[in-house]
Amino acid sequence: MGMVGPLPGADLVRDGLDDLAAGVISDRALLVLIGAPRLRQLGIAVPDTDVDGAEHRLYQRLAAEDPATAHSRYNALIRRLVSFERALACAT
Repeated sequence: MGMVGPLPGADLVRDGLDDLAAGVISDRALLVLIGAPRLRQLGIAVPDTDVDGAEHRLYQRLAAEDPATAHSRYNALIRRLVSFERALACAT
């Protein structure tokens, strides 16, 4: 993912890809799995990790940490993912 440089949200995607490569299903890994179809279209090699309901699992994890802020944090993560996808599409 070296070509993406300072694109907004690149840190989340990079960390999520690293976690998936290590077999770790983290919040960032789940976020990458949510965006996997579009990320693959944009040329990013997302591992074909079998995780059902990544969206729901990510929300559950956020709610377990802090139920009061789970919704806003989930939406913020999705916005950063979409921002990264859009920026990458413009850069390529």
